[in-house]
Amino acid sequence: MASDRPFLISSPQTRRVVEDLPTIPIYTDLAKSGSENPKLASAMDSNNPLGNSANTEPTLNTYFQRSNSSIKSRASRGNSVREVSFDNSGSKPPRHGSRGAESDGFSMSQKELSDEDARLIYINDPGKSNERYEFAGNTIRTGKYSILTFLPRNLFEQFHRLAYIYFLVIAILNQLPQLAVFGRTASILPLAFVLLVTAIKDAYEDWRRHRSDRVENNRTALVLGDEGFHEKEWKNIRVGEIIKITANDTLPCDIVLLSTSDPTGVAYVQTINLDGESNLKTRYARQETILRMSQNERMSGLIKSEKPNRNIYGFQANMEIDGKRLSLGPSNIVLRGCEIKNTAWAIGVAVYCGRETKAMLNSSGAPSKRSRLESHMNTETVYLSGFLISLCTIVSVLAAVWLRRHRHELDYLPFYRRKSYVDEDDPKDYKYYGWGLEIVFTFLMSVIVFQIMIPISLYISMELVRIGQAYFMIQDNKLYDEASHSRFQCRALNINEDLGQVKYVFSDKTGTLTENKMEFQCASIWGVDYSGGTTCIPGDGYSAKVDGHVWRPKMMVKVDPELERLSKIGKQTEEGKHIHDFFLALAACNTIVPMVVETSDPDVWLIDYQGESPDEQALVYAAAAYGFMLLERTSGHIVIDIHGERQRFDVLGLHEFDSDRKRMSVILGCPDNTVKVFVKGADTSMFSVIDKFSNMNIIRATEGHLHNFSSRGLRTLVVGMRDLNSSEFDQWKLAFENASTALIGRAALLRKIASRIENDLTVLGASGIEDKLQQGVPEAIESLRMAGIKVWLLTGDKQETAISIGYSSKLLTGNMTQIIINNKSKESCKKSLEDSIVTSKKLMTQSGVAQNPEGTSGTAGTPVALIIDGTSLVYILDGELEEQLFQLARGCSVVLCCRVAPLQKAGIVALIKKRTEDMTLAIGDGANDVSMIQMADVGIGISGQEGRQAVMASDFAMGQFRFLVPLLLVHGHWNYQRMGYMILYNFYRNAVLVFVLFWYILYTCYTATSAISDWSSVLYSVVYTSVPTIVVAILDKDLSSRTLLKHPPLYGSGQREECYNQKLFWITMVDTVWQSVVIFFVPLLAYWRSTIDGPGIGDLWTLGVVISVNIHLAMDVMRWTWITHAAIWGSIVATVICIFIIDAIPILPTYWAIFNMMGTGLFWLCLLGIIVGTVLPRFVVKVLYQYFFPSDIQIAREAEKFGYSRELGGGGGGGGGMQIEMNPILEPQQRLNR
Repeated sequence: MASDRPFLISSPQTRRVVEDLPTIPIYTDLAKSGSENPKLASAMDSNNPLGNSANTEPTLNTYFQRSNSSIKSRASRGNSVREVSFDNSGSKPPRHGSRGAESDGFSMSQKELSDEDARLIYINDPGKSNERYEFAGNTIRTGKYSILTFLPRNLFEQFHRLAYIYFLVIAILNQLPQLAVFGRTASILPLAFVLLVTAIKDAYEDWRRHRSDRVENNRTALVLGDEGFHEKEWKNIRVGEIIKITANDTLPCDIVLLSTSDPTGVAYVQTINLDGESNLKTRYARQETILRMSQNERMSGLIKSEKPNRNIYGFQANMEIDGKRLSLGPSNIVLRGCEIKNTAWAIGVAVYCGRETKAMLNSSGAPSKRSRLESHMNTETVYLSGFLISLCTIVSVLAAVWLRRHRHELDYLPFYRRKSYVDEDDPKDYKYYGWGLEIVFTFLMSVIVFQIMIPISLYISMELVRIGQAYFMIQDNKLYDEASHSRFQCRALNINEDLGQVKYVFSDKTGTLTENKMEFQCASIWGVDYSGGTTCIPGDGYSAKVDGHVWRPKMMVKVDPELERLSKIGKQTEEGKHIHDFFLALAACNTIVPMVVETSDPDVWLIDYQGESPDEQALVYAAAAYGFMLLERTSGHIVIDIHGERQRFDVLGLHEFDSDRKRMSVILGCPDNTVKVFVKGADTSMFSVIDKFSNMNIIRATEGHLHNFSSRGLRTLVVGMRDLNSSEFDQWKLAFENASTALIGRAALLRKIASRIENDLTVLGASGIEDKLQQGVPEAIESLRMAGIKVWLLTGDKQETAISIGYSSKLLTGNMTQIIINNKSKESCKKSLEDSIVTSKKLMTQSGVAQNPEGTSGTAGTPVALIIDGTSLVYILDGELEEQLFQLARGCSVVLCCRVAPLQKAGIVALIKKRTEDMTLAIGDGANDVSMIQMADVGIGISGQEGRQAVMASDFAMGQFRFLVPLLLVHGHWNYQRMGYMILYNFYRNAVLVFVLFWYILYTCYTATSAISDWSSVLYSVVYTSVPTIVVAILDKDLSSRTLLKHPPLYGSGQREECYNQKLFWITMVDTVWQSVVIFFVPLLAYWRSTIDGPGIGDLWTLGVVISVNIHLAMDVMRWTWITHAAIWGSIVATVICIFIIDAIPILPTYWAIFNMMGTGLFWLCLLGIIVGTVLPRFVVKVLYQYFFPSDIQIAREAEKFGYSRELGGGGGGGGGMQIEMNPILEPQQRLNR
């Protein structure tokens, strides 16, 4: 549904500068009283015509437009571009824009509200309103828990992790007397510790939510009572109550406006708390309610509204008052969290309160996504579970054999006494349950003993590491945007490592690659191109004198001297008349609100043009620079200073921009008693309504200039106009009034009426606006390309603009062959795709790429660029042709999709995501990028000029596109490398201890006992080995940021999954088995014939494992800091201290064991043997492998270490520089590791 906003808005914040200017009547009927002329309004889409007030002027509709755009190309076009175009004419193209709210199929005005779908709200009667329906109160609660529900709900949420359930089962089994291997308390501690830490974190976060809720609920607002308005806490406000909001106040609930301080019922609203947009929006009250409130009558009536929903841009309701039924729309409702600006007060009735408000229904966090590395980790977890089951099965089978073989000796064996001889006459079984149950119990006890094979500490370690990584990303000054004073935001902590594996980047253009700060560059007026070229000079700045003050535009605009001279001639010549009408259209055909800003010079004031669209602001500033300065906008007229002469124009109506028409128009009553329609819009929509039977030369010249502007990367708009006679205006007015009061099909009817008046136009000209590239975009794209990342551009702009941006951003190069697909039917799309695939293969074959195992184009010859428009994608993304598009696109170096709708952007991302295992990243800045951002594996929002919708839907947010390079190439690489190593190391360190326990069981008659004390088993993953892992995973760096940025191909290690794959997992497991053999058998053989007890040799095994795994970690550390030293060596010291404390407690079975062991030289010799036996083989293999099979990372590290970084990659200079041949980035099916 198109916006249902007012059509003429007052500007209470703008100084009145024309009180002395008389209102010039347009026609005799327009000058009559309001009773005879009840509704003078004109808009594209409104649910609410103006009321029957006699002295009430119509209200002006705000509008938002994102026009076809691009920016000026700075790329050199010296090389010829080969272009293969597939442009088949077919049937009439369907509409392929965003099928948003204004679509007929989705318009809420298309249907009547039924009783089942509506709720009844009695105005100023909250008791009756809530009597039947029991609407939600206005108390909000963002907290998840209460005191009573915290424990059960938090535990329920935590146990969604299956690993936690596994450890809970282990702890429960250990409580059974038959299966008790460890102490009952000790077996619960690891799980309890993890649950407690997470619960404390959740409780603190929820406490902060509750504290915020209390502050919010206890705020006060003015509510109408029996004796007038009185203060009432927000939490006590109910649906149906009348509320008064003053300037700069925040709304406590969703209200339907009844009256405002403006006589026309207009209120200015800032929605920054709702959608992040700081621009002012207009909302208005119905004239019928304004009259009632102004007469101080007790307001009563009935509102029949739709049920609460999340659509913040839509609202459907009807109001019954004084027996009259009125329609309400989005322009009549102000939502909770919005602020009233530049309006003294506003009065409204509460329709949605508390959790039913649209703001609360939309209060969801960042989307939940799962790391690719964590998904792969589950596979290895299954393997470890298989290991665990295998070990337990081996133990239970061997125990069964042993029991059967020694069944006659079990009664007398001192360590396995089957009979209890307390009663010698009738001995009974002593903890013996029969051969079958003993085997089952042995299996279950083995599970308990080997439980740490699945590392419970890994999960909490990963969370802590991600928090640390996020901290360093946020604090990185290379990701700090000085222009907006914003730092990098990490909104989803669970996918940090995915940043190191990205293969595809899908980018929006406007506001993402460009600044979205528009600057007027040139114009074509009546067939004459006033580009100016190098003759354009900064203007001195046009100014106007108002009330003794000099008013100047806040923003300076470059002007063309010749055009400036001609604009001063006025309408004396034919050429001057067209120039006059052109700039009048730029100044008037908009919804800009001029605001006056004082300066240090009291005689000079600046005009700040405020509006929702940067395009409109640029055009109004341009008109002011050429002497057409908009000074005032009120509810019924505008005042423009035209070269020193202030003229008042009655704004009789405005048709808002929508995605179907792609244009807007304003109907002006001019000082010369004429009525004119000024229209501006996209060229594709404007030339269809131009009168082509006249001025064909002008039209052709304008089309040529538009093509030239687009090729330069400029955003273009076409401007036209025509005169309206009295009968045409009357017909339009009557038709509009009937359409705007319709309850069914209102949006479609209003569109139809707008299209009727926007016809047979005379083309005035076209404008060219530059949206400059952001700083560092070309260099960033080049770095991403060198890193093996494919960048696809998805934009709603026209093809020429997209191509121009492609060149200026270095996305397209002169040696690329362009394949262009523009089709208007499914059959032609199919043929174009087939021909394109053949052409692409032929080009790759000719250039030798067909033999390239990587399957990518351009590495050995001519690269290919695919350019496709949204109309073609309508048919291709329908399902049948998707596979062909995928086959074509994956072989192209670059893909540009132009004229695409938001859902088509998401469809393109899904095309790659569903057919490959490659990591996808989407980056954008506007609401139209949200679907794409949420579809991609990694979504990044740019906090730019188009609000914060993209940021709120993203996983990460930053200020500039160029920050993508350090984010991916540096932090992404580090995060992936660290996290991959940490996961493998956690598997390794726990498996070493498990295998040591396994070997011990084999030498103790398979009784599932353990020589390692219960407390050491518990502290192993918590104290002995956890801290070094976390510290290294946060601080370690395999390469410096300078090296990673200088040599982007190093990023390919993450794409090739070099740091974490199944090959590395199995190598780690083999090394684990070897180290466990050394750790177990060296002390066993050394003390074979000694009288040492189990606890003593158990302490030796504990120290051997801890020292070995920490030295193993130390061997792999690449960047040492004092914190790393303290963590690794401190953990060994902490282990020794803990063992001392445990063995010093008399009641424990390990009492004084370590002290007896340390007194002999054999103990220290065993420790030395363990260290040498575990570390030396790994060290030798590592040295040999890195020497004979060095990776890119290893070579870069050596070059960095020995000062060869200046020669790394074969830079210029003298001969003999070190050359690095980077490994190819293979397609998924060709990867050996996974």
